[in-house]
Amino acid sequence: MDHDKIDMTILAELSANARVSHTELADRVGLSSTAIARRQRALEDEGYIRGYQAILDPGRFGLNTTVLVRIALNSQSDEALKSFEAAVVNCPSVIRTFLMSGNDDYLLIVLARDIEDFERIHRTELSRLPHVSRIQSNFALREIIDRAVPPAIFGKPGRPARKPTRKQAG
Repeated sequence: MDHDKIDMTILAELSANARVSHTELADRVGLSSTAIARRQRALEDEGYIRGYQAILDPGRFGLNTTVLVRIALNSQSDEALKSFEAAVVNCPSVIRTFLMSGNDDYLLIVLARDIEDFERIHRTELSRLPHVSRIQSNFALREIIDRAVPPAIFGKPGRPARKPTRKQAG
């Protein structure tokens, strides 16, 4: 990454608050708002900034249950993968999908109102996906971190891990 400290500060500020004004950024960085706008546009054009969005609270919509769903397919052929991926895009309860290495082929993040709603989602959406041989679901108890990127890329390391005490290590 060939960007200077100013670009990194702009990215850090925008990742924390995408609505920050060019004037506010200019004050924090020590450049004119025109220079900030030019740098921000360059970061967008280079693909460092893919877009802007409002972060909505799923709980306000009654979606209080986050489920991590691991799916194994009955085949890893190109046709099976493409077919599954084309179908999962149409599942309205799935908010993220990852192609995985290891024992499972996909990891899906699903939002549901409650366990009964997830049962409906499982029955009407997930179990109907093509080439599925196994579905395993884990319910998140509580979200701890939700970041777009790790703060370390901005030179802001997270809290260092504590060394385990003798009692914890044993």
